[in-house]
Amino acid sequence: MFDILWNICAFIFALGILITFHEYGHFWVARRCGVKVLKFSIGFGKPLWSKVSKSGTEYVLAAIPLGGYVRMLDGRVDDVPSEQKHLAFDSKPVSQRIAIVSAGPLANFVFAILAYWLMFGIGVPSVKPVIGEVMPESIAAEAGFEPGMQIIEIAGRQTLDWEEVSLALVAHIGNETIPIKLNSASSGVSHKSLDIRTWQFDPDQQPLLSSLGIKPFFPTVTLELAHVEETGAGAQGGLEVGDLVIAADSELIESWPQLASIIAVHGGEELIVDVMRDGAPVTLVLMPSEKASGDGSIGYLGIAPRVDEWPDEYRFEMQYSFVDAFVKGVEKTGQLIVLSIDMIGKLLTGDVSVKNLSGPISIAQGAGSSAGYGLVYFLGFLALISVNLGVINLLPLPVLDGGHLVYYIVELIRGKPVSERIQEVGFRVGSVLLLVIMGIAIFNDVARL
Repeated sequence: MFDILWNICAFIFALGILITFHEYGHFWVARRCGVKVLKFSIGFGKPLWSKVSKSGTEYVLAAIPLGGYVRMLDGRVDDVPSEQKHLAFDSKPVSQRIAIVSAGPLANFVFAILAYWLMFGIGVPSVKPVIGEVMPESIAAEAGFEPGMQIIEIAGRQTLDWEEVSLALVAHIGNETIPIKLNSASSGVSHKSLDIRTWQFDPDQQPLLSSLGIKPFFPTVTLELAHVEETGAGAQGGLEVGDLVIAADSELIESWPQLASIIAVHGGEELIVDVMRDGAPVTLVLMPSEKASGDGSIGYLGIAPRVDEWPDEYRFEMQYSFVDAFVKGVEKTGQLIVLSIDMIGKLLTGDVSVKNLSGPISIAQGAGSSAGYGLVYFLGFLALISVNLGVINLLPLPVLDGGHLVYYIVELIRGKPVSERIQEVGFRVGSVLLLVIMGIAIFNDVARL
């Protein structure tokens, strides 16, 4: 229950920030263009708080935190007195209307730059993308990848950590090959090419890297217990910190995943575990509790293993100076904009499945988990969602900013506005398409749960 509440609160907080920035972009440019703003609302529905400023703008915080809007004086929907016609949105030159409409998505891109600027200024604890294991007969194995190799470039793009590797790989979905530059202590720098014509990637089934046959390097997970929950089934059965697990269910244990799988199938059932304690063997009879999972329930003892330290040469702080952090923020935002547009194009061509679309539930889970990791990770999450929000709003659907821009660009070229009838039809078609996309995204969210 706490996780759900945490995710919801993080989601509302994140969405509130991004919506505020987006709508403030419209608001700021509208005011600079001399348009009278009647209402600035964060959220929809019943107002929770409102205040009218000296300029006559009503500022509102509403109950449904799934969007917002800036309501401007507009002769198409308002009875505008003759003395205020120059303040109406529809009376402004088309160039100013284009600026006002595009200001929202641009504000999201600016926010992403600022978030990354702060994130890289604080510093992000990172690890180098060193390969730990290559699955036999996988795409990576056929390309000649070997454990210990570090991925330093993908298609000419530098990859400092695993996040950059993942983003670069995703950008090549639908291609035939991916050129990759690697480095290893034994063989030095080498150039490989991943043949991805048979690459099948389903994010609901396996991680991106695993689908290529790559397992990132991770420090050895030992069989020595580093943590035992005081009220957990393990502690109640007699397990202690420092115990070295030798066997479980009459089976010699060689790895932590092996032990975890045995515990998982013994929920609510007796399980005999042998450990070494202070150099002497000890046999314990445990009763793993049952914990809910996606497939029903699994056994749970409330224990965690000791993990070896990361090698110093693999760890680094991704931190930049004041100026360099800003440059890195601009560069990262630009990469995400290009990647987002590219992914939309691949959705349309079928290179990327619609199953990859995510809705509010996935965003809430991402907000909660990133906030739990700390400020720098939450900033990165906000920047990512802000870029996606900006790109989506620029789609040429009449109900979005991009649809309005299409009409105004046509007006700029033709010298006269698009007819109201065509605009009305466009808004209806756009609303249906947007509802379909949202429906697919929410369906995907529920399916993942």
